[in-house]
Amino acid sequence: MDLDKSIYVAGHRGLVGSACCRRLSALGATRLITRDRAALDLRDQAAVDAFFAGARPAYVILAAATVGGISANSAFAGDFIRDNLQIQTNVIDAARRNGCEKLLFLGSSCIYPKHCPQPIREEYLLGGPLEPTNEGYAVAKIAGIKMCQAYRRQYGFDAISVMPTNLYGIGDNFHPENSHVLPALIRRFHEAARTGAPKAAVWGTGAPRREFLFADDLAEALLFLMDRYAEEAPINVGCGRDIGILELAELVAKTVGFKGRVVTDPSRPDGTPRKLLDVSRINALGWKASTSLADGLEATYAWYRAHQKQQF
Repeated sequence: MDLDKSIYVAGHRGLVGSACCRRLSALGATRLITRDRAALDLRDQAAVDAFFAGARPAYVILAAATVGGISANSAFAGDFIRDNLQIQTNVIDAARRNGCEKLLFLGSSCIYPKHCPQPIREEYLLGGPLEPTNEGYAVAKIAGIKMCQAYRRQYGFDAISVMPTNLYGIGDNFHPENSHVLPALIRRFHEAARTGAPKAAVWGTGAPRREFLFADDLAEALLFLMDRYAEEAPINVGCGRDIGILELAELVAKTVGFKGRVVTDPSRPDGTPRKLLDVSRINALGWKASTSLADGLEATYAWYRAHQKQQF
């Protein structure tokens, strides 16, 4: 990727997009293009077409999406499938028609079947039923992968699809109901520590296992793949290690200084029992995650404490 050419980061205010912008700026990218939602609604086909016709970015990192945790996925499944289909269809098609040299489509590990063999290899896609709580979002992301593959075959468009594991980091969403598990735990345990609560709850049984990747590590991986990867098959990105949710909660409690008791709430859904990505393909290309979960949590919590008044 020529850093002197124009690079459009769609979703630059989100967790992944902001990490990509930080990384690109650190590397010396000179023509970074961004638009917030007020300036460009990516669900609006005419607006997207006009933007690409004028900006004509050489590279596109498609990190824009409507996202959320278990609660949001269940409650707003219609919004999730509609918004994400519109966003990715508009951007991928407009990029291809307006001279984009390479596009990276950001998928999600939730595209894989609920009861996948572990660790999850890329070829397990469409090998079984999806997790019902995030089916709408997953179906939209699968459609994006297939669109990238179809455009590569029909038009020779260099579009790649990257499947990250569960993410967290600077600029995350800490909404009490609609966030992902790790930022939700950080907020819940921070508030419990602040009020001196005797206990704080983890949604579900605490038994599921998840893999977590620091967003800045993912940004590094995405730019690495823009340079090194040009295949139609999706490629996983993760750290290659998972942790039980109850153990994670205890680590979060330690990070934020919560001294009370960590309890489970089995009335809440668990989601997929385990989700660990096989990252052997990207490791073989020469990339590995470098930020430990403990260090990433410290950085994320520091950001949360500094920004909680502005975000909430």
